[in-house]
Amino acid sequence: MAHDIPNDVTVQVYLKPDVNRLRMLVRVPMASLRDVVFPEREGGYFDLAQAGPVLDDAARLWIAGFVELYAGDIRLGAPELTALRVSLQSDQSFKSYESAREHLAAPPLSDATNVFWKQTFLDVRFEYPLADAGARLSIHSSMARLGVRVLTVLRYVPKDGVVRAYEFMGDPGLVRLDPRWHQAAGWFVALGFQHILDGTDHLLFLLCLVIPLRRFRVLVPTVTAFTVAHSITLIASAYNLGPDALWFPPLIETLIAASIVYMALENIVGGAGIERRWMMAFGFGLVHGFGFSFALRETLQFAGTHLLTSLLSFNVGVELGQLLVLVLFVPTLALLFRWVVAERMGTIIVSALVAHTGWHWMLERGEQLRKYHFEWPALTAAFLASLTGWLMVAVVGVMILWLGRRLHKR
Repeated sequence: MAHDIPNDVTVQVYLKPDVNRLRMLVRVPMASLRDVVFPEREGGYFDLAQAGPVLDDAARLWIAGFVELYAGDIRLGAPELTALRVSLQSDQSFKSYESAREHLAAPPLSDATNVFWKQTFLDVRFEYPLADAGARLSIHSSMARLGVRVLTVLRYVPKDGVVRAYEFMGDPGLVRLDPRWHQAAGWFVALGFQHILDGTDHLLFLLCLVIPLRRFRVLVPTVTAFTVAHSITLIASAYNLGPDALWFPPLIETLIAASIVYMALENIVGGAGIERRWMMAFGFGLVHGFGFSFALRETLQFAGTHLLTSLLSFNVGVELGQLLVLVLFVPTLALLFRWVVAERMGTIIVSALVAHTGWHWMLERGEQLRKYHFEWPALTAAFLASLTGWLMVAVVGVMILWLGRRLHKR
């Protein structure tokens, strides 16, 4: 009999290497194990006395069969199932590795327990042969097949005892539990490149910057100012200097939309001269940096111990993506203004379309922002420390602006 596919599934995993073994402790909801006929006794209750062989097969098929573990570049061999038990949904033993290990070593549930199989967990312990205890481990989990939305909560417990936590939705691909710096850098360069190409709001802002420039000598300082600015706030936010209030992300998203509208309207009315555009790019870049940091919140966990390297690599990827966009935008606009429409009229038309899109985004995001109630933060030591950090960031920003203005004048 086929079981229904559950909508939301949470899988808990612990990985702990030993001298020559790698132990993996896993907890999955029984309702996520499909195509398995679980024995039932009178009243529809789970027949725990007869469930042993069925649970063994289910653990090997739906758990071990969906996990690939690597030591370096070598995939580990087939695991040995060393412990298995059914647990009630009220059980809290998987809050730590030690409690989960003790739980799996404890006596199982009584066969007389009256419980339905869909209301239980399956807890297992697999052990993998590990030839090199010092090898860097990686995991590829395909347990996204257990449900429509599968959240995997992974805890890696290395020999130094410092637990490294990972949480990911679906199938994240190969996750390196202790990446080398170049592995983390390569992964985040690709992530930054992909993010800038997928970020429509950032692309429209770049388009507004490019429309009146289109000359390499003027374009370079403007894009560089935008890059430096969003790097400052991205790195500062990654080090937890940014506000953690619920209203802050929708505020930033609204300000990003407002920056698009402003730049587009300036192109239409022909406001500030292009010699000052790099300063506005710097100011709005500070806001866009927070937007980049929101995209990185769930992925910085894959940086391992190379946080700063990963942040800088993400910025490199963003800049590579921006260069690609500029290479496409500049000649396209040049051809448009030469063969299709006059430059001034084309600037107004393109900027008006961008302003229209940004205006709707600003209204929609503003509505979301209005749902949050702003409260002034309490004057605690943590707030004062965060405020001091941002004052330092502001001083650095002002210094960069001053240096940039002096260099631009020269």
